[in-house]
Amino acid sequence: MKRKWVRIVLRTLLIAVGLPVLFVAALLAWGYVSDNTNGSMVSSGITRRYLLYVPKSYDKSKPTPLVISIHPAATWGAFQRNLSRWNDLAEQYGFIVVYPNGSGAFFGGFSRGAHVWPGGPHTLARDVKYISDLIDKLEAEYNIDPQRIYANGMSNGGGMAFALSCELPDRIAAVGVVAGALTTPWNCRLSRPIATVAFHGTADKLAPYHGAPARGFAPSPFSDILEWTAHVAQRNQCPAEASESRVTASVRRLAYTNCAAKADVILYTIEGGGHTWPGGKRLPEWIVGRTSDEINAGQVMWEFFVQHPRETK
Repeated sequence: MKRKWVRIVLRTLLIAVGLPVLFVAALLAWGYVSDNTNGSMVSSGITRRYLLYVPKSYDKSKPTPLVISIHPAATWGAFQRNLSRWNDLAEQYGFIVVYPNGSGAFFGGFSRGAHVWPGGPHTLARDVKYISDLIDKLEAEYNIDPQRIYANGMSNGGGMAFALSCELPDRIAAVGVVAGALTTPWNCRLSRPIATVAFHGTADKLAPYHGAPARGFAPSPFSDILEWTAHVAQRNQCPAEASESRVTASVRRLAYTNCAAKADVILYTIEGGGHTWPGGKRLPEWIVGRTSDEINAGQVMWEFFVQHPRETK
């Protein structure tokens, strides 16, 4: 009965205020988003919290990779953990994963100098500083391999991961972007090539595959994903021509290779996929669209990360 009541309320919101607000309301109402952290620190004068997972196989005598996974807007690290299932991979492959909480449940990661969310101003610079400080903290507490620090995220978190490739290229080895909420212009203050892998559904209504005009919750236009991928390939000094292949019946792979510093750029297009994490925990399909199980974004991302450590000068 309770679930039926939630559906009625959310369908009413869909008619009244549209998909973006509905998406946030749905996440909250469905009970996926319960804040759960086990670490905190002060960065830029603000207490920031995070959720850390250290695999049972961790050996302090061995340098260990670190994966930073960033949540969508209006959620928390625990949501990202449940959605992406990175903990399972961390246990299987022996890396540490951390899920940082945004300030007020948001990250300013649209790769711009500043971005204003409904909850108030959240500057990119402050969040970049937080991630950098978090890396420092974890390096002091664990034997982190500095050549194998990776960032990824979904939606707004995917935008933040891309921003980190622009702002912290000397610390981040490679990034992954799932259903990225990416807006133009793409401002890369530092243009060092960073290996990038992305996943995006053609039926994503929140961050449309072919872009969308500016709207209330995003003051800049959403990027066309193919144009954004080509832009990243240009930044990474890849050859202009990309190769395309079919991975499964509904998953295509676009690859820019032979790039500077071996910084390949790969895009997986999920035909009919929604604003979801492929191979991850399913969100309500009637709200965010289909979650594909034909490809596991986390597994593919980790394999990509393993192949792309940060090159030393």
